[in-house]
Amino acid sequence: MIQALAFYLFAFVVVLSGAMTIASRNPVHSVMWLILAFFNAAGLMILVGAEFIAMLLVIVYVGAVAVLFLFVVMMLDIDFAEMRAGVARYFGIGLALAVALAAEVMIAIGAWSTGPIQLARRAAPIDARVPNIQAIGNLLYTRYLFVFEAAGLVLLVAMIGAIVLTHRQRGGVKAQNISRQNARRPQDATRNTRPVVGQGVEL
Repeated sequence: MIQALAFYLFAFVVVLSGAMTIASRNPVHSVMWLILAFFNAAGLMILVGAEFIAMLLVIVYVGAVAVLFLFVVMMLDIDFAEMRAGVARYFGIGLALAVALAAEVMIAIGAWSTGPIQLARRAAPIDARVPNIQAIGNLLYTRYLFVFEAAGLVLLVAMIGAIVLTHRQRGGVKAQNISRQNARRPQDATRNTRPVVGQGVEL
């Protein structure tokens, strides 16, 4: 009974927060509603026994993506009136795409059918006593170890590429040269013991 009530509560809040994410006029409020939707979706994942997916939703989506969106929206000076004008311009195309997507989903639901679960035919039968996270960890670090390491290598290359592309040397920017300052001799330094008010310094 308690699990059923928790399921309906989480599902209702997910649907409500998703609708408010779209309907909110303030982008900051939209991001906050999106964070609430992620938290409640994580609650639904915990109810069905997928603790790993719940942790991914909280750590990755809420802790990184949603917070990044929030800081980008708050820090950038975006003209939202101009953005709304652009949205109104392409409203017809967006509506047509939404109708086509809804039709595809309805066709897929109508053609979908369920059957008995064949536990013996699964690729990797898992003991019911093994926790969800332990089972995923065993698969990642045994059967899919090289694929897992390759995915990490791809992310590392993407991060290094982004740093190389965005890090540029700009001319005319004042910056300190620590090695040059440490190698300077005392007799090469400039001293101004009695400055005159209103006059500059001649080097």
